Amino acid sequence: MAVSRKKHNLVIVESPAKVKTIKKFLGSSYEVAASNGHVRDLPKSKMGIDIEHDYEPQYITIRGKGELLAGLRKLVKKADRIYLATDPDREGEAISWHLKAALKLDEAKDKQVSRITFNEITKKAVTESLKNARKLDMNLVDAQQTRRILDRMVGYEISPLLWAKVKRGLSAGRVQSVALRMIGDREDEINSFIPQEYWTLEASFAAAGSKKPLQARYYGQIGADGKPARVDLQTREETMRIVDGLRDASFAIREVRRSERTRKSPLPFTTSTLQQEASRVLNFSTQKTMRVAQQLYEGVEIKGQGTVALITYLRTDSVRVSDEAQASAAAFIEESYGSEYLLQQEKEEKKNSKIQDAHEAIRPTDVTRLPAAVRESLSREQYRLYQLIWKRFVASRMSAARYETTQVRIAGEPAQGQIPVQLFTVASSRLLFEGFQKVYMENEDEKTPALGKGLDTDTAISLESFDPKQHFTQPAPHYTEASLVRALEEQGIGRPSTYAPTITTILARRYIVKEEKNLYMTELGEVVNGIMKDAFPTIVNPSFTANMETLLDGIADGEVRWKTVIENFYPDLHEAVVEAEKTLEKVQIADEETEEICENCGRHMVIKYGPHGKFLACPGFPECHNTKPYYEKIGVACPKCGKDIIVRMSKKGRRFYGCMGSPECDFMSWQKPSAKKCPRCGGLMLEKGNRLVCADKECGYVESRGDAEGEES
Repeated sequence: MAVSRKKHNLVIVESPAKVKTIKKFLGSSYEVAASNGHVRDLPKSKMGIDIEHDYEPQYITIRGKGELLAGLRKLVKKADRIYLATDPDREGEAISWHLKAALKLDEAKDKQVSRITFNEITKKAVTESLKNARKLDMNLVDAQQTRRILDRMVGYEISPLLWAKVKRGLSAGRVQSVALRMIGDREDEINSFIPQEYWTLEASFAAAGSKKPLQARYYGQIGADGKPARVDLQTREETMRIVDGLRDASFAIREVRRSERTRKSPLPFTTSTLQQEASRVLNFSTQKTMRVAQQLYEGVEIKGQGTVALITYLRTDSVRVSDEAQASAAAFIEESYGSEYLLQQEKEEKKNSKIQDAHEAIRPTDVTRLPAAVRESLSREQYRLYQLIWKRFVASRMSAARYETTQVRIAGEPAQGQIPVQLFTVASSRLLFEGFQKVYMENEDEKTPALGKGLDTDTAISLESFDPKQHFTQPAPHYTEASLVRALEEQGIGRPSTYAPTITTILARRYIVKEEKNLYMTELGEVVNGIMKDAFPTIVNPSFTANMETLLDGIADGEVRWKTVIENFYPDLHEAVVEAEKTLEKVQIADEETEEICENCGRHMVIKYGPHGKFLACPGFPECHNTKPYYEKIGVACPKCGKDIIVRMSKKGRRFYGCMGSPECDFMSWQKPSAKKCPRCGGLMLEKGNRLVCADKECGYVESRGDAEGEES
């Protein structure tokens, strides 16, 4: 009697790190191997898209992947069934499709080829995926192909133009160019910002029965209709008029209002919110966050347990939580903290049309696996990120925090009646029930003064002192990696998988630099951004890019034909490139000859562009290695020592204006100084957009550039 041969299965994943994690879940009839990411791509030597024949992409095997594919083909020959188990997103679907082509699985008629996906690398998730094996989703593949082709077209059409007009080694990208423009627009907004003066007025009151003074802030006055009217103090004169008018005033508590407010628990992490919170709490860059999260997702060696995947898939727009994970979290919270800490009502999740696929939020694979229990097995970075994800998820399933709030309104009635009745307010909150804050604090609450429980309208109070303060409005802050990710997400630009690579690319190209957490444009970035805005306004238009993301979603949903998107995109792009080649002047950012003579060989030195800006170099290199600092003077004398102000570069390539007498003289300005003196105080004027502004905020003189008449800020 013939004995039936045992079926042999092959599971192909992306990352070698997943192999050990998954292998322990499957029996001896399963072989697990890794593709190490993509195995085919467009060629680097050319665009690789056949424009003349329906924009067909011309894929080739990635250099260095031949041996790996040969090994996979041997495993395929032995297997009866092949499971393509790459990541559960468009990129993963495309990798599976490329694997199928590279391994010629279509030709293997005697073998079954299936696609499986799992949101977490756990035994239950992996075995369930085998039961629900499916065919490749060509809509997802086509969405990824379209993104890749669009990005290739932008890069290979525009980058050579930048090489010709600026310098070699530069690049343009469909999403990176928009991100660069957003950073540039923010810097323009900051540089043209004119501070506006405003004042605050605080008052200290003594309240009967209280040892501590009551600190209140000026609110406004009682209007002609007898109702409170808010007043914003703009000048010292306004502020002192109120102070002087209330010197002999009588004060009384006009109103005490007590109420209760709740603070809802946060939603679990998406890719974007994880990157933002990891930046705020852990000071991680977006790239570092994704690198460490990938390790936690693929599996970490845990003492006594082997390789364990600690979190679910890390590239997601969704805040959805599976029923099983929800039930597990509820049981854990009830047992660990009590039923009163359990979220009783299902959270309302924002429905976002841009959410990609049907992923879950980022959460721990097992909520009972406490961070402290695995700390010894994790690196410091892994532990801190896992702890953040664990706390956020548990908190998202917990009840709201409750506060008692007290608002007190104090009225000051002037003795002589020269001014209306003036109002001051003070507010405080007292925690009644901590709820989710038992586990996780999003932001520290503002500390408010504690108010006595017995405070009411009968409590006698008297004025102790006034504290008037001058302030100036501040411009919008520079982008950080976290705030740029938030802005990209809010405007629908890019997807979870693109945020970190986009920022990493423009940092690597030195278009921007990061100082502390802030992102600043370099001189090179300004040049590239200027060219992109002038020659390719559509490409760097955030709305256009966001609309393209919507079209990609339409392709993934099977509602839009992918070739149609490319057919509509390429001709306009190519036409813009041809026009730019004719009209754009070459940017003299390197090798511009100067009158400076090289003292070593007598040649005219040229301006070169290095990582930290411009410098003078001898064109006789390599025979002559002479270099000198390049001082770009602006024709303005230093207000401190009288020497020339010159353009300087920070160590990271950010432009500023400093004194030629540095380091003895410490004058510096981020805005360009003007040769014109302030007509009001005689001080230095700065160029801000189309206006000149006195550097002395106290003076506040402002005028339009070229105008004779000035104005007060």
